[in-house]
Amino acid sequence: MRIGLGYDVHRLGENRDMIIGGVKIPYELGLVGHSDADVLLHAIMDAMLGAAALGDIGKHFPDTDDAYKGISSVKLLEKVAQLIEEAGYFVENIDATIIAQKPKMRPYIDEMRKVIAEALGISIQQINVKATTEEGLGFTGAMEGISAQAICMLVSPSYLVAEDVTGRQAMCGSCGGCPKAAFPAE
Repeated sequence: MRIGLGYDVHRLGENRDMIIGGVKIPYELGLVGHSDADVLLHAIMDAMLGAAALGDIGKHFPDTDDAYKGISSVKLLEKVAQLIEEAGYFVENIDATIIAQKPKMRPYIDEMRKVIAEALGISIQQINVKATTEEGLGFTGAMEGISAQAICMLVSPSYLVAEDVTGRQAMCGSCGGCPKAAFPAE
């Protein structure tokens, strides 16, 4: 098992959509960034990439590349899922927190979980999203920006073991991700 931590922040600004967790939230301000500035998905992607030791989203999707200007972070999350799978890992679970004074996130959290789960090809039960304020303190409390934190646990099929009725352990081999173990002749 491998664990990664992600953090992201975007400032609030006018004439921008507020998209968090792949969900458009009606609000008079939006998040400013090169892509759609989805602070939650950016934190989740960094947690996933960190757990797999694959760098961060700046390495894979630099803000100097016009190919990513205004892009949906859901598309980027799908690409990160592909990178994780190519590296031989699967997402076990993600736990994330949105830090925002306003707007209230609770009405949108279940939809965010659904979007994230679909993008990663995993169960919604593997995704937890919560939100909090900072009681008016700091840049989020002053409504200058929104931040998000995420932690992700990845597993590798090489850690999956099956035990046969004789009590011997062997690699499962059922997914093709790990070598099949041969039992010695008795």
